[in-house]
Amino acid sequence: MTRTEGGTLAARVVARVGDFRLDVEVIVEASEVLAMLGPNGSGKSTLLAAIAGHRAPSAGVVRIGERVLARAPSIGGDDAGGDDHAGGVDVDPAERSVGLLGQQPLLFPHLTALENVAFGPRAQGMPKREARAAASDWLDRVGLTGFERRLPSALSGGQQQRVALARTLAARPDVLLLDEPFAALDVQTASAMRRLVAEQRASLAIPTLLVTHDPLDAIVLADRAAILQAGRIVQQGPTAEVLGHPRTPFAAALAGVNLLTGVAVAPDAVRVAGASGPIVLRGTGEALRVGTPASVVFSPASVHARAAASVDPTRATSLPGDNAWFGAVSTIEPARGGVRIVTDEHPDLAVDVPSTTAVGLDLGTGARLAFRVAPSDVSVRTHA
Repeated sequence: MTRTEGGTLAARVVARVGDFRLDVEVIVEASEVLAMLGPNGSGKSTLLAAIAGHRAPSAGVVRIGERVLARAPSIGGDDAGGDDHAGGVDVDPAERSVGLLGQQPLLFPHLTALENVAFGPRAQGMPKREARAAASDWLDRVGLTGFERRLPSALSGGQQQRVALARTLAARPDVLLLDEPFAALDVQTASAMRRLVAEQRASLAIPTLLVTHDPLDAIVLADRAAILQAGRIVQQGPTAEVLGHPRTPFAAALAGVNLLTGVAVAPDAVRVAGASGPIVLRGTGEALRVGTPASVVFSPASVHARAAASVDPTRATSLPGDNAWFGAVSTIEPARGGVRIVTDEHPDLAVDVPSTTAVGLDLGTGARLAFRVAPSDVSVRTHA
């Protein structure tokens, strides 16, 4: 199959797997990377399978530009909307011009690196000599010049994944799907692969959908990010916005930040409930409407901790001012550059204490500490 003019990937996918129901709509523009993040079982792989053609949706439509790859009429009460009540369409995966790169390279073990990469162009009708020349060029692009004659068994895991990337791109897909492509690699190799994909994306000019558990993948590669939970997208937008002010506990954990919800008490302040009384947290960001649900986000590392008695022994159990609170240590865990502590009063609020500070504090269970975070380190937003 020769490569067609690509375009925007537009997919509305409704699919059922047992009692699980996926109902997702994604639009990825040409040259754009959308990162899809979500916990196991949220439907990420089901979405990719529907786009790639390995699973037929029960309702919905998948398009690349004006070309319809899949269309299923509404059944069983599912409403796919639009023209999806028209006749069904299910283009064979081999004819979709969709490139899929997963965790495992899945190279042909009996073919050399060059022959693996040339496989796609050859299957599309390219003459053998031209296909091999194109494959050699792609191996050079991924840094594997000189490895053309090696079988997969003679390559490292990272080298195999590079060959797999070259094989995927050599087929000149209209859409690129990346399914946790760096998850099985060591840190150094994964970093190199991210750089490699980032270098190639500008020249590809095709929509790319990246499924990942690692926020670093989204930060390095994605223009936009979406959070998928229980089969539905619960948040999407520019990557900096989604990871900078997540709306769900999962997304907050993924981004490594504290997410607290409460009620706006001022355009820049949110009152958050606690076991020993509320905390009022002021910050920057969206102007809040007093009395409406709101959320605050800040990094555990931005919180300053010291012994409660050092603040004022007579107030060690009373309520402090804005952006400050007291708490009794309940758990202590290792953290990068120090320890992470959680208090009885706020079990969902983590504080990272540097090692140099921790050694000067009594961090035993039950120890009372005073905490403070600067308003400039707090993001406030209306909570939907």
